[in-house]
Amino acid sequence: MSTTETVASKTAIAVPAHLSAPSKVTVNGTQRDESPAQIQVIGTTKSGKKLKIRSYPKFEKLEDERLYRKQHLAAAFRVFADRGFDEGVAGHISVRDPILTDHFWLNPLSMHFSLIKVSDLILCDENGNVVEGNEPINAAAFAIHSQIHKARPDVTAACHAHSVHGKAFSAFGRELEMLTQDACRFYKSHGVYRDFRGVVVDEEEGRRIASALGNGKAAILQNHGILTVGQSVDEAAFWFLSLERTCQAQLLADAAAAGGYEKKFIDDEEAAYTATQVGGPEKGWLAFQPYFDEQLAKTKGDFLD
Repeated sequence: MSTTETVASKTAIAVPAHLSAPSKVTVNGTQRDESPAQIQVIGTTKSGKKLKIRSYPKFEKLEDERLYRKQHLAAAFRVFADRGFDEGVAGHISVRDPILTDHFWLNPLSMHFSLIKVSDLILCDENGNVVEGNEPINAAAFAIHSQIHKARPDVTAACHAHSVHGKAFSAFGRELEMLTQDACRFYKSHGVYRDFRGVVVDEEEGRRIASALGNGKAAILQNHGILTVGQSVDEAAFWFLSLERTCQAQLLADAAAAGGYEKKFIDDEEAAYTATQVGGPEKGWLAFQPYFDEQLAKTKGDFLD
């Protein structure tokens, strides 16, 4: 039980903890919920029925979760292809295997994102050995992803591709400015790797990239592109989609500012609070589900094979 005090009687009244008012914090002079909901939803019918919000499923068997992760990994490649994130054999997404937790699934080296199915995915161990699959993997993919998965046990998936706006913004070697609500997803949660040395082929550079990422959800790889991570492949993929658009918005704002327009920044206090609303793993997972559904409808589930 928790205790609250009425203003009129000053009498302590016992209130069940679950009925207590949420804790408050002051943000720029206004009272806000200390732990705001990550999913802002109205979900009660007129009859009082509570409507369910989609959430990451629970699995009785790890084999079922493995299949789920592979299906959503294949979907992420299709989504990336639809948005032009493919470029030759560059770009890769990985997801940690839930059974062999020091192994991860990747795309085969020379298959277009738009064609990848569950059955095409490659299982790789922490030493770069192909454990399952009949195609080689990208050496850069292994160098980067293996070190991220080693450095960040909390990371289930990582995405990297040579998207146009991500590449363009990476040329500045700087962090994003907090100019939009969506940019706040990455507030104090993205790093910059400034040591460009061509194609990443050795694990030491992979370790440096993992270090630049730190505990964040994204990294700007100077002169190279962008990278995101998450607790699910859905989350990591959505952060990539959002980061690419945020880079685009940043470039457009910079261009307008060069023409004399003044940028209005979101201050640190507001950005930090907004990040708790729009930057959590549950929000990232849910935000990817419309894209997954789109692929199911467009391909009739072709990628699930």
